[in-house]
Parts: sequence; structure tokens; C-alpha cells
Amino acid sequence: MNTIALIGSDSLLGREVRDIVATSAPAFDLRLVADTGEQPGALTRVGDEPTVVGGLDAGSLIDARAIFLAGSAESSRKALELLDHSSGATVIDLTGAAEERPEARLRAPLVEDPDAEAPIETPVHVIAHPAAIALALFLRRLHAQDPVRASVIQIFAPASEHGAPGVEELQNQTISLLSFKPMPHAIFDTQLSFSLLAKYGDEAPVPLEDAELRMERHLASLLALPGEGRDAPMPSLRLLQAPVFHGYSFSAWVEFESNPGVDTLESSLATDSIEVRSIDVEPPTNVGQAGQGGIAVGAIQPDRNNPDACWFWIVADNLRLTAENGVAVARQLV
Repeated sequence: MNTIALIGSDSLLGREVRDIVATSAPAFDLRLVADTGEQPGALTRVGDEPTVVGGLDAGSLIDARAIFLAGSAESSRKALELLDHSSGATVIDLTGAAEERPEARLRAPLVEDPDAEAPIETPVHVIAHPAAIALALFLRRLHAQDPVRASVIQIFAPASEHGAPGVEELQNQTISLLSFKPMPHAIFDTQLSFSLLAKYGDEAPVPLEDAELRMERHLASLLALPGEGRDAPMPSLRLLQAPVFHGYSFSAWVEFESNPGVDTLESSLATDSIEVRSIDVEPPTNVGQAGQGGIAVGAIQPDRNNPDACWFWIVADNLRLTAENGVAVARQLV
């Protein structure tokens, strides 16, 4: 059986990969590798099987058919350096650390045409941003069934997009506020707790604008892929940072060439990767979507001021969506 190494096995993304592998039949063995700063040698489990977490060195990558990058930027850089000085294995990058490498290819198997030819061999597969994957799933399916003229989408990002440090900062900010203590600002450089942000503080390590541009680039690429719904018009996007721990939420306004009506939209949108909640069912939430693959769509309502437009509410588990696309690439490789 093929072996695939997982670097950052205890990160939020790493845990999602481990959960998917443990609850499915992935056709490969998962070798756990510690992130930089983690202690190798720990005994843990993948499903029911005990396993030891290895250290990040050349020995831990030997004979690996592919390598998941799911840890810190530092561990990703170290892993790429190790691979550059060896025969190398295929990289499946869940973090975007290898995105600028010339050999990198953007991947999102949930969006790609399943009837297309086998993917071109490449040493680096970069999994697209989860918000871009979610919106590409939605817009391509919509456009294939009922041609879209234009759309405007507000994106509400979770703290977990910054990994465990983002989640911990939001948690500690909330505790500090309720305790009348100074708040930590290392990730957002401003108060996120009990607040919506259109911009981070000036000293934030990753500006919110950079994340918005990355989503936009990835979405444009995914909308241009061959297959059903190709060339759906690019939406106007606005990214906001929400004071939530996990899960993206999207408020989408879509104008059609001819509005098919809410009933038709509810029936035509549903696929294996898109759960649709009818108007008489409680709309999906980012909390309820936790641990679920694909996306959920609900609260579909006509725009009272435009007969050709409708509003949609969409949610997705960002960590699960990234991990399931990464595991899908791994299955293709083996």
C-alpha cells in the first residue's frame, strides 16, 4: 500500500485529514510527521490504529508517495527544502505555502470535471482556498442550470483560517474583555471579539486584503475549469472577518438572465456536494456545517426590488473542505 506523509499532523488541518482517512477507505497509509515546535515520538492514533508521530527530517519522508503540507509556514519551508535536495515526492499543499513555485498547480477535485482526462503530472498540487472552492461549487452549478448574469457575494471568514493561533486569539480576546484585561493582538492587531472587521490592524502579519485577493484569484481559475457551469461570470466579492471560530458563511445576491423561481432553484442546485435547505426548513449555519463536506445552501429568497435576482445563504466548513479536496488528490495519485 502507498504511504503518504502528513506534516503538521496535530494542526487543525492535519486533524481533519486524519479524520477523513480514519473514516474512509483512502487506499493509502498515513505517516504522521510533527510540525516544527511539536515534540516527535508521541503515540497517537489514526482511526483504530496506533501510530508514532515522526520528526520532520529526510528519514520521515523516505518512500512517501506524496506529502501533505498542513502545518506552519516554517514546517512547510523545511519540508520543501528537504524535498528539493532529494529525489522528492509529490506535494499536496493545504496551506498555500508552495503556491508561488513555478511547478505548482491549483487543485480542487470537488469542482473539477470528473469526466476529464487524468490530471497532468505535477510535483506540487496546491489546494485552492476553501472559500473559492465553496463559491465555485455554488456558481458553476447555478450557472449550468439557470444562466447567471451577475452576482455580489459577502464572505464572512472564521478565525480558524489562521490556524490554532487565530482560534486561540479570538478565545483569549473574549476572555480578556469579560475579565477587563488587555487583549492579545498578534494575529488580527485589533479587537475581533464581538466585532466584524473590514480590515485588520496595520501590524497584522497577513492583511485581510491579501486573503481577499487570493480568494479572487483562485475563484477565477476554478470558474474557468472545463466542465459543467464553465465560465460562470466572476462575482463581486467583499471579505469580512467574523468573530466566529470555524466555518465560512456567504451572503450571495445573484441576478439571472431569467429568474427560474425559488422552487426550481431549490431542486436544481442539489448535488452530492451541495445540500439545499428549502424555505420551510431552518437555514444552514456554520456551526451546523462543522465536520460536513461540501457546502449547504438555504434561505433562498427573491429580491423584492429586482425580479431577476435572488438571495442565497451558503455555509462551508473551511477545514473540512480543504482536507477533503487534499485527500481526493491523494487518492488520484495512488
